[in-house]
Amino acid sequence: MAATVTLFPIGYVEEDVLADLARRIARRCALACHQGRALDHPAAAFDKNRRQYDARMILNQLQGSHPPAGHKHLGVTHVDLFVPILTFVFGLSRINHACALVSLHRLRPQFHQKTQNIGLMLDRLEKTAIHEIGHAFGLTHCLEQGCVMFAATRIDDTDAKSPDFCTLCRDVFQWRTSVPVADRP
Repeated sequence: MAATVTLFPIGYVEEDVLADLARRIARRCALACHQGRALDHPAAAFDKNRRQYDARMILNQLQGSHPPAGHKHLGVTHVDLFVPILTFVFGLSRINHACALVSLHRLRPQFHQKTQNIGLMLDRLEKTAIHEIGHAFGLTHCLEQGCVMFAATRIDDTDAKSPDFCTLCRDVFQWRTSVPVADRP
């Protein structure tokens, strides 16, 4: 059975954003990608002191959906995420686990005092989602700065990298998913 990704909006996420992300994941990763049911807003994960949401708690909630082997669930939310050792995260995944999580909150240019740019936000979301899906399929961070698996700790890192895997990461991803990923120019 071919590997697939199911997108789960967590709280309200615009349908057109989810549809665009599903198309991008399917095209870049050669994986079937479709939308699952909406999940409740993660109120229990809110940390009053930080005014952010604990990404680990949300990921654990998503993990409870128990996707079958070879299938990954990707939660998509608008809330600002953190893990205790970091100020924020764009997304979170565990190596070789069934679920991953991304947030649109800090991917919006307006968050960085820039003019609204939906195209830029969607490009950032694509890179972040593919990065987290890569982790879910067993990939670790890559040292090649242009690779989608390069660690993005700043928005400039996300903007600078490609939405594609480098040759080595692409080969590992193909092996892990058993689905060929076309070479990209």
